[in-house]
Amino acid sequence: MGYKWGKIGKLVIMVLACVLTSTQGHTQVRKGLHWSKDGNAYYQLEGGNIIKYSLPTFSKDTIVRKSQLLNEKGAPLKVKDFEFSEDGSKLLVYAESKKVWRYETRGNYWLFELASKQFHQLGKGLPPSSMMFAKLSPDAAQVAYVSQHNLYTENLTTHQIQQLTQDGTDRIINGTFDWVYEEEFDCRDGFRWSPDSKQIAYWQIDARKIRNFLLINNTDSIYSYTTPVEYPKVGEDPSVCKIGVVSIASGETKWMGIPGDSIQHYIPRMEWVQPGQLIVQQLNRKQNESIILLANASTGVATPIYTETNKAWIDIKSRWDKDDPTGWEFINKGKSFIWVSEKDGWRHIYTITIDGKKETLLTKGDYDMISLESIDQANGFVYFTASPTNATQAYLYRVPLNGSGKLELISPTNQKGVHRYDVSPNGSFASHQFSNHYTTPISEWVSLPKHLVVKESAAKPVEHRDNLVEMIQVTTADGITMDGWMIKPENFDSTKKYPVVFYVYTEPGSSTVADSYGKANTFLYGGNMAADGYIQISLDGRGTPVPKGAAWRKSIYRKVGVINVRDQAMAAKKIIEWPFVDKNRIAVWGWSGGGSTTLNLLFQYPDIYQTGVAIAPVASRLTYDNIYEERYMGLPQENREDYIQASAITHANGLKGHLLLVHGTGDDNVHYQNSELLINELVKYNKDFQLMSYPNRTHGLREGDGTLMHLVTMFTKYIQTNCPGGGR
Repeated sequence: MGYKWGKIGKLVIMVLACVLTSTQGHTQVRKGLHWSKDGNAYYQLEGGNIIKYSLPTFSKDTIVRKSQLLNEKGAPLKVKDFEFSEDGSKLLVYAESKKVWRYETRGNYWLFELASKQFHQLGKGLPPSSMMFAKLSPDAAQVAYVSQHNLYTENLTTHQIQQLTQDGTDRIINGTFDWVYEEEFDCRDGFRWSPDSKQIAYWQIDARKIRNFLLINNTDSIYSYTTPVEYPKVGEDPSVCKIGVVSIASGETKWMGIPGDSIQHYIPRMEWVQPGQLIVQQLNRKQNESIILLANASTGVATPIYTETNKAWIDIKSRWDKDDPTGWEFINKGKSFIWVSEKDGWRHIYTITIDGKKETLLTKGDYDMISLESIDQANGFVYFTASPTNATQAYLYRVPLNGSGKLELISPTNQKGVHRYDVSPNGSFASHQFSNHYTTPISEWVSLPKHLVVKESAAKPVEHRDNLVEMIQVTTADGITMDGWMIKPENFDSTKKYPVVFYVYTEPGSSTVADSYGKANTFLYGGNMAADGYIQISLDGRGTPVPKGAAWRKSIYRKVGVINVRDQAMAAKKIIEWPFVDKNRIAVWGWSGGGSTTLNLLFQYPDIYQTGVAIAPVASRLTYDNIYEERYMGLPQENREDYIQASAITHANGLKGHLLLVHGTGDDNVHYQNSELLINELVKYNKDFQLMSYPNRTHGLREGDGTLMHLVTMFTKYIQTNCPGGGR
């Protein structure tokens, strides 16, 4: 049962992957393939070279060589990303990137002319690595980008730079977004070229009235200093948000007349319909009313065409489309668009005419679509993933765009588990990944719709039906059936009793259970937990974003920290009745929202859980950001009692067992303030606990030499000491 580090590289990857999908209200953005315009080829960066692979033969053509992409010092660029112009004549190259909060979204850009082989840097005279979201105009004559919260264009013939906005500051944000829009709406790229290349539509966020939250740095200098983060706490007014259209010729901006108070609403989506016309989604502050508007780019007049309301909340697009969370999908030459709604109790795909007068349901039935994959207009189909009979799995389906056909399964019927796809724009090819809890992953290429393999996976799938992972279901005394995974100990003896370590998240931001290989694990444990004699379990209860219908997901409204916590506890109560479970050795742990759940379980159900590790928890619901909390909990001005009841600090007096509290003092997402508020409560009630604060580390605790190893070592020893492994 001794501690061992194991293979550090694999562990680091697992930790980062899990942390990035377990943050309080945020999920990592998946970057899709660089498809060719016709969908019959894709581009890939290999060894610094940009390669084109033609399908289905996979013939390889080097489009740009590494030796052609050199910086001013003659050194090869470390290319982060690239984009071809519409006509394929120009290549935009992104390198020397820097982080903005979560992602490396600012850096430097270069332009490569494929015919002349000329290569030059853009944005000359701007601060190094300050450019964001550069994109070529549709006519490939210009490029636009953001630098220091102002919008610029650059003529690709004369290389003349034009500054289109003049008012950008640290708080007047043009063409990109503030902290909370990025964190909770997945909004980053904040401007769009018009189809005729004559105008740019852009978001402006005015965060001047958003108060700073100060992160205190005590270690990087003799005197401490603060790092301010504009952070709207729950109950505080949002930033002002506007949509402007700037003329490239005149440099003048026309503001769109979005109805209502510009402070008390959000604009998470916007796109051009055609030259001179925009389509915009407006959410009210509670996020339970969505209005779609058409805006005249010349007059600024915005006309509502479609309204939807919900008793709980209306999900944002990134829930089902992480590749393009702020954009739009038009069909029928712009006469209609794709819309996703839960208004009939299931997440379904609709088409809506551009005037908003006619809608057509495409995905009929009692099931949820999971993710939008591709729209094949030529053949009249929309591709998406769903799993009508098993919420832990995912399969590719298609239905006709005219709403007349039936659901058609595309994934192979003999591959039960989780399928992931990146479908070509023409719907003819797809990159396909598959695994389940006992089958190692495959990654292959298929042709659609017959799902014929055109290039096999380099790694053959291996079935481990004798492995220790089981997919389980637990039905509680409340009649709630929860999906889960379980890993039994090695050399399991059913006549003995073993400890259980539960991994939890439970909030609307993420789920922990999927029938995919490697999903089941206790990723912070530094060794072989099964060999050390532990049962490991994770369960998805009500409120988690799984495909079980809107009622399942939205039952948590105004009850985060209540319903989800009860579901976990009632499931654990059933599990400790199993004859091979030692009810006196029950541990629970989680990160972010999972840390919050861990605290509530320890405090509210101390007769079930004796040991807990809470990492970066929200101890008080009144400390987190407004977009996340108000979406799921309502406004504290109206129902503050719900926030009080949901907060772990309210129940701190209930602690009887062992608690390890872990938090980074530089966490800009879930502030260290949460742990300090909790410490005060625990001290007040004379509760014994252990604290580990990591100076200046952020929410993922990834910074600083030795941090990961220290966290893993501490976590492992704490579990082993307070919840010893092995059958008894």
